[in-house]
Amino acid sequence: MTATVFKNARMVLPGEVVHGSLQVDGGRIASLDSGGTAALQGIDLGGDYLLPGLVEIHTDNFERHLMPRPKVQWAEMPALLAHDAEIAAAGITTVLDALGVGEADVDSLRGSAWNRVLDTIDTCTKRNLLRADHHLHVRCELPAPNTIDLFEPFRGHPRLSLISLMDHTPGQRQWENIEQARTYYTGKKGWSAEKFERQVAHAATLQAQYAEPHRAYFVDYCRTHGISLASHDDTTVAHVEQAHAEGAAMSEFPTTLAAAQAAHERGLLTVMGGPNVVRGGSHSGNVAAADLARRGLLDILSSDYVPGSLLSAVMRLVQDDILPLPQAVATVTRNPAKAAGMTDRGALAPGLRADLVQVHMAELPDGGRQAVVRGVWREGQRVL
Repeated sequence: MTATVFKNARMVLPGEVVHGSLQVDGGRIASLDSGGTAALQGIDLGGDYLLPGLVEIHTDNFERHLMPRPKVQWAEMPALLAHDAEIAAAGITTVLDALGVGEADVDSLRGSAWNRVLDTIDTCTKRNLLRADHHLHVRCELPAPNTIDLFEPFRGHPRLSLISLMDHTPGQRQWENIEQARTYYTGKKGWSAEKFERQVAHAATLQAQYAEPHRAYFVDYCRTHGISLASHDDTTVAHVEQAHAEGAAMSEFPTTLAAAQAAHERGLLTVMGGPNVVRGGSHSGNVAAADLARRGLLDILSSDYVPGSLLSAVMRLVQDDILPLPQAVATVTRNPAKAAGMTDRGALAPGLRADLVQVHMAELPDGGRQAVVRGVWREGQRVL
């Protein structure tokens, strides 16, 4: 395989930005050099930024393509290919597709089996139809009676990289504010006001019966199979202490400053949403990601429900003087890769995978700047 040189690039390294060139050989980064290069051949980036490929550990985007409207299911392969194209266009080269298990409503994605979806991911990967490297993040709804049964297709699956423990019982964690929960379930899920009231009344019963035994089951599964574990929507210090005792590596979307501080003190990586940064706050009325970043409490950004929010959030943190560019980029590259146990990617360094993103900063009429993805390479092969 012929080596490829990327020249005239502003390379975003772990601790600095360096103008120079990067050489790729055999799908890996072979070398980095500052300044100009004598190479006549190569890809001239014209002074654009060169970033490591973004690593996304929690996106609901695939589920959105599989069910674009309530109770409207889309065919698996077109949904996957559309999701994959959107992911790659956002500069994401490694994605943990977040698929939820556990739901009383059998017409919902999370209340049905995932076998065909997993087969589709495997088929498309084998046929080299995907731009990004796809892995699995299983989101387990602990109070749902069918969570363990619906997890069965994921048991022992080689793509399974992360399990997160969720409890969306209204009145606590993400939905501590009942009215915020009402807005979400009646709007996004299409529930009637009557159905919402029925579900709230029933939720406490389900939580009392299933949440703790299901939690113990998945904690044990992660320990015995070497799978990364994440807590979800931690609100109190007690929530974080429980997650830490169970061996969780990260706290996804803590809803309060106190929970984020407790996670930091115990060595849990804090994951917040890119949309939270871009919008200036949480859509659920919880703690703002930018406030955590100012306090040194933000480790990882997730695009959550908007793939393009990853890069936008990074640039927002830089432009608002909250984080320097290398540190902001680490929240979407090195840090999530480390959390998922992927030590072969996430930085521009010799020996690592040549997952690369060319980013151009476009000047806007109002004086602002917009990050534009101009090229994406996975293991040295251009995919966008």
